[in-house]
Amino acid sequence: MKNLDLKGSWPLIRFIIPMYPELNIYSGTMITSLGPISVATSADKIMGLRVEVIDENIYTGPLDQDGFPDHAKLQEESPASFIGIYCGLSSTMDRVYKKIIPLYHEKGVVTIAGGRHTHYMAEEALDNNFDIVVHGNGEHAIYEILTTLIQGGSLNNIPGISFREEEKTINNPPSTLVIQNLDDLPYPNFGLLKYAKKLEVYPLGIGQGCGHHCEFCSVNEPYHCASAEHVFNLLNWLVSTRKAKKFFIVDDRLEQNPKNLSHFLELVKEKYGDKLHFIAQVRMEIADNIKLMEAMRAAGVRTVPVGFESPIDEDLKSMNKGYTSKDMVRRALILKKYFDVHAMLIFGYPKVDGEQSKMSGKEMVRRFKWFIKASEFSTIQMMKPMPLVGSDLRIRLEAEGRIFPLKVVPWSKYDGNYVCFIPDNNLTSEELQKLPIEIMSWFYNPLTWIKISVNALAFPVYCLIGKWKIWYSNFIDDLIKYGGSRLLKKWKRKQQINDFIHKLEIYVNR
Repeated sequence: MKNLDLKGSWPLIRFIIPMYPELNIYSGTMITSLGPISVATSADKIMGLRVEVIDENIYTGPLDQDGFPDHAKLQEESPASFIGIYCGLSSTMDRVYKKIIPLYHEKGVVTIAGGRHTHYMAEEALDNNFDIVVHGNGEHAIYEILTTLIQGGSLNNIPGISFREEEKTINNPPSTLVIQNLDDLPYPNFGLLKYAKKLEVYPLGIGQGCGHHCEFCSVNEPYHCASAEHVFNLLNWLVSTRKAKKFFIVDDRLEQNPKNLSHFLELVKEKYGDKLHFIAQVRMEIADNIKLMEAMRAAGVRTVPVGFESPIDEDLKSMNKGYTSKDMVRRALILKKYFDVHAMLIFGYPKVDGEQSKMSGKEMVRRFKWFIKASEFSTIQMMKPMPLVGSDLRIRLEAEGRIFPLKVVPWSKYDGNYVCFIPDNNLTSEELQKLPIEIMSWFYNPLTWIKISVNALAFPVYCLIGKWKIWYSNFIDDLIKYGGSRLLKKWKRKQQINDFIHKLEIYVNR
């Protein structure tokens, strides 16, 4: 461990949320990540320590010559003794390893990693000049790490971390830190954000973990949640101190404890009615619980991202989703009655047990388009299967020798927009890369502006017949689709897809 010189001033820890490498559905939305803010809040409880958070995705501070946050300048104006980097997204790790860590490592700063990527890839992180890797929830760990280092103590007794001592990797048990009583966590202090744009949407956590075990997901710990009263009090605090009105509930699935959720929704409804705006991810089976959906709507839940994944039963079986495509359209249309539905879909999922799909890429596109049109989704997100670190899918594809090496497909491509593995025999790498984008381009059609113009002219007619709410809903959907077409066009313009596909083909045919 580095020798620290902390004399003469209160030491600073700078938490960093690295920039997403590509445009995505959150681009342009003023929101931050809850986990790093929560960990930074715990660090802020240490007497004599200064804490700040740099979220590169909503950053307004000094920039380097390439237009990225200038960490050399940040370190010059406020030298940090420690940095903690959020490593939850594999797609951000190339920037972390190549641009951020080297600068701080050279200056003797203690570097601490937290998040799912480095949890599963601790050796990689330590090889890339991280000093400490935290496994699981870091709120308690960060307090122990910092107080120990400031006092000159040993890391050997701190649970749930990895580090190196005399070139030997030390992994302190347990393998994953889990905070069982989430009511014990302090309210997240968003005031720790430095050089940040004003937040428009606030992340709000009710529970952690997931009771299902989808093959492509790395969230495998049991679901547990904070009490409805605790979350409601936090909500009140954010409304009163931050004037917060819009919230993104970060739970992987909101409905996993219906009783606790219903109590929270009732508290919100009693005080705020439907004046607040919530976005909350749910599983599609919630469409069978009309009472819960009515409570959600009454409390201000407006948008629900839903992992429909695929209308193809073979895909759903391989994913271990626990349901088939039967009744998917029916459930989607029920959800549409209550919420704006953002459908998350996966194209070209690799089959298990040596099965090979007989469905051509063209037929798969036809099936997805039919499902999307019949379900009347407000927005969609078409992704390639992504072999996330820690997921059973990655383990399976690694065993089959199908994952492209990082020199061919680097971590920066792990955002769902790129092919990361050799596809099944019914698809070429080029088809798997291009066909989901074809579906997105069909849905987010730039010619939607014609419908927008026609609907604008028809507004008086809808008002006369008392159906202005229908007009408004259709008009907003069309505006979103047109905005999506511009975002997609901007993304395409940045890419060199044909060069990327050529690299994949060279590797496959080597």
